[in-house]
Formats: sequence, structure tokens, C-alpha cells
Amino acid sequence: MAVKPGPQDELKNDGRPDISQTKYGGQKRWVKRYRTEVAASMSSILSTFVAFPLDSVKTRMQTYKYDSFTDCVRHTYKTEGYRGFFRGVTAPMASVTLVRTISFSVYQRSKYTYAEWFKRNFGVDPLVHVNTPGTYPNLSTIACFGAAGATAGSFITLVACPFELTKLSAQVSVLMADRKVSSVSEPSTGRAVAASYQNKGTWKTAKNIVKHRGFAGLYSGFNLHLLRDTLGTAIYFMTYESSKQLLTTYRGDKSPTNPFAVVVAGGLCGVASWALIYPIDSAKSIYQRNCLTHCKGEKVKKAPKIQFFNKRMYRGLGVSMGRSCVVNSIFFSAFEFIKKQINSIED
Repeated sequence: MAVKPGPQDELKNDGRPDISQTKYGGQKRWVKRYRTEVAASMSSILSTFVAFPLDSVKTRMQTYKYDSFTDCVRHTYKTEGYRGFFRGVTAPMASVTLVRTISFSVYQRSKYTYAEWFKRNFGVDPLVHVNTPGTYPNLSTIACFGAAGATAGSFITLVACPFELTKLSAQVSVLMADRKVSSVSEPSTGRAVAASYQNKGTWKTAKNIVKHRGFAGLYSGFNLHLLRDTLGTAIYFMTYESSKQLLTTYRGDKSPTNPFAVVVAGGLCGVASWALIYPIDSAKSIYQRNCLTHCKGEKVKKAPKIQFFNKRMYRGLGVSMGRSCVVNSIFFSAFEFIKKQINSIED
């Protein structure tokens, strides 16, 4: 009969510990301990790369006028080729992975903190409720997930803002330098500054921004970015967790990570968050675009007002919602799958 290995089996014949066993055992424990961060980073790399062309088209439609989605795609391909759709992909590959990893880590810790507060003050535990089979979202779970999402969103803006600015620069630098599509209000020197951003990697773009606008230039549009991420991330997690619970209960599934519920909830959370914060994102993108055509000390036109009923502020919304639906369906499917695989690892 086979005997279960004991601690002594990790020793070599000469009595010394088997370093390989100890090493891999430690790695497994580390991966399991940080499974949220590991799953978030791996899933982010995959989902960001797959859907990046749609993000590029979205930014171009926000900052310059095109007749339609197909017009933007046609013009980009004609003037820049396939490469145009992937300009700036390095920045979000790095930033989205870093931001999502930090965001999910902060979110996980925040939701436990808020759940404890609810339990202490109201006698209800939102996390126990959401993990109880047959239950539906209630006020405590929605508030808990929303507050945790807002905390994560406001925290990550410090990290995300410089990366997103370099991404936007790469995506629209060719258009900014083009006399035919640049705004007539932009000075000719502005086009020269814009041209200096073309065909540069993430690091060189960041250095160029610092050169023209100083270190603070990396945080151009920070206030709008903070507002967008705080509200958007709150809606994002609130929609995902609530939709997943609702679908799981409605379908009578016992597992909270049922693939169907995860895919649908992932798509919904991306669509819902963008639909509600898009005018804020448009105002941010336009202001940041304007900053990139000016040097330090030059007066930059104020950011446009956030107008929720102005059609102009929704240019590219369909592209953005479609992209977000695809990205988050892929992301959460991969995220839940990887976490499940890590949980099944034996120490």
C-alpha cells in the first residue's frame, strides 16, 4: 500500500533538505497567495492586445472628426497601414497590466474592509450574502462593491495617467501633425511639437512630454482622469459582481464562476461603465490632445465642459462599448479560469 510522503521525504539520502522540493513548494505557495494579482496580470496582457485596434479607433474618433467608424478605419489603414492600429500598444500592455493588477489587489482588500464595516454597523455581511446560493443582489452588496471599486479607481489614477497620456500621444500624433486634419486653431509650432511624438516608443514619448511640458506634463488632465476612473471603476465592479450573482441565481447554477455568467457579466460591466462615463473620457482625451501641441508655459485651451446630452461628446461610443465588451468578456473569463487553476494547485 502506498504511504503518503511525510516531511522526512523532503530530505536527500545524505540527510540534507531537497532544495528543489522546497523551492517549488515555496513558489506554489507564493502563486496561491497572490492568485488575484497573477490572474489579473496574465488576463490583462491577453485581453489588451486582442482589442487594442478598437481602442485606437475610439481615441481617433474622440479627438478628430470622422464620418463614421469605417471612415476612421479606412483612413488609418490608408495613411498608416496595419501598424497604425497598434501604435502605442506597448504603453497599455504595460500600464493596463500594472493598473489592473494593482486595481484588483486594492479592490479585493477594500471589499473585505467595507464588508466588515457593514457587518459591524448593520449586522449584515455583503460577502456572505453574495456567496450564498439562491440569493440576489441587495443594497448592501451593491454599495460594498461600488465603494470598493471607487477606492480602487481613485488609487490607480496616479499610476495610470502618465501611461494613458503616452498611449494617446502615439495614437493621434500622426493626425496632430497633419495639416489637413489638425484644427485651424492649432499654431504651426504646435504641429511641429506634435510631429516630435511620432514613431517613438513608450519611454521616448514620456521623455518627450517631460522635455516639452515638464514632469507635471505627464499628469495633464489628471483631474478628469481621476473623476473618470473613480466613477467608472465603481460602476465596473458593481455591475460585474451584481450581474454575475443575478445570472447565477436565475439559472440555478451552484458555482459563482459559471462560464456563461462570467462572460455575460464581464461584457455588461464594460458596456455599463463606458456608457455612463464616456463624456468625461472624451473631455479628458480632447484636453490631453491639446496639451500635446503646446510647450511648457504656453496657454492651453481649457478642457471642454462635460456635457452628457451633447452628441459630440459621444463620438466613438459604439466602438468603445464594443471594445470594452470584448475586452472584459475575455479578461474575466481568463481571470476566473486562471484563479480556479491556481486554487487547484496542491502545496
